[in-house]
Amino acid sequence: MDALVMCGGTGDRLDADVEKPLYPVASEPMIDRVRRALDKTDIESTYAVVSPNAPETRAHLDGETPCIETPGDGYVADLGRALDDPQIEPPVLTVAADLALLTADTVDDVRRAYRQRVRARARSEPEAGETRSGNHDSPSMTVCVPREVKRRLGVSVEETSVGADTLVPTGLNVVGSGGDGDQRGADDGDPPAPLVHVVRTADAAINVNRLEDAAIADRLATRHR
Repeated sequence: MDALVMCGGTGDRLDADVEKPLYPVASEPMIDRVRRALDKTDIESTYAVVSPNAPETRAHLDGETPCIETPGDGYVADLGRALDDPQIEPPVLTVAADLALLTADTVDDVRRAYRQRVRARARSEPEAGETRSGNHDSPSMTVCVPREVKRRLGVSVEETSVGADTLVPTGLNVVGSGGDGDQRGADDGDPPAPLVHVVRTADAAINVNRLEDAAIADRLATRHR
């Protein structure tokens, strides 16, 4: 499985003098912290999804991490453009660059959970995701954290919820071949329903969207060095 690090947003909420992926947490740019965590896993290849919104981030990554250029029209549009790249073959892990405390353990847990859930679904629903031509789509999986975990840590909580209002997305997901929003012909059948995986660790719960989030992430990163 490959990984896409999403780092082409505007980062307006952070209100910093540097582009969001380059904002330092424990004296290290967030994008570098995320790349370092991924390097410690069995992820095959890591790609950075960049855009004109963050040219300095693109320059920072030049020669170190392969980049996929997108127009910077928003997360969903940029992800769709990245998935169209011939180098990318779903299922693929997507990671928000603002997960500054992300650990290899959490990435490995997500990948392991995905494999287990896919196998379990195949046993219980052998026709799930099967098209009329006999091909199978891989499902997507949204990784969520309980709102209470974010509130306990003191970080900002986004309004978006997944399923029950108690869960919010982390910015860590697995995108399957049937879950990228592509339109299908009537003969292709419906893509498999997305899976949901719940984690409760601080590294997945802290998205550095605001300066207050950055201060909390910095404190925790320094404490656990």
